[in-house]
Amino acid sequence: SAGQTVSIICRGANNLVLDESERSLHDALCVIRCLVKKKALIAGGGAPEIAIAQGLSKQSRQLTGTEAICWKAFADAMEIIPTTLAENAGLNSIKVVTDLRHRHEFGEKNAGVSIRSGGVKSSMKDENVLQPLLVSTSAVELAAETVKMLLRIDDIALSR
Repeated sequence: SAGQTVSIICRGANNLVLDESERSLHDALCVIRCLVKKKALIAGGGAPEIAIAQGLSKQSRQLTGTEAICWKAFADAMEIIPTTLAENAGLNSIKVVTDLRHRHEFGEKNAGVSIRSGGVKSSMKDENVLQPLLVSTSAVELAAETVKMLLRIDDIALSR
């Protein structure tokens, strides 16, 4: 119920372990805050990032010149997330991301990188790998804003 307070006590062998547990606890609280703000979960395991990358790639093929290059670069950047997930799980990242792209192309929009199965799983919901929608949308918006800011700085630097 509202108004209750909870204390969490962390113990660790050294300050490094305690600092890491504090960061992890902070991350978990931020995820909960995101869920409270917007009550929506989406598939995890790199599924949203691959879907975004495919949409950006498709759009880049319809454009020409510098604009097409920017869209393609943004798509490539989005693929870094499932690639990193696969690498951190000790999987062959090229094989996993290729399979993930293929599955998404054929309509398996909830397919993602699964550590348990050691590859790509058709439904991350079955694996209970979900993430708050607000976390993903905030990350993409922040990335896009950062790129726009850098492009503006480059534009100003080039015009002088």
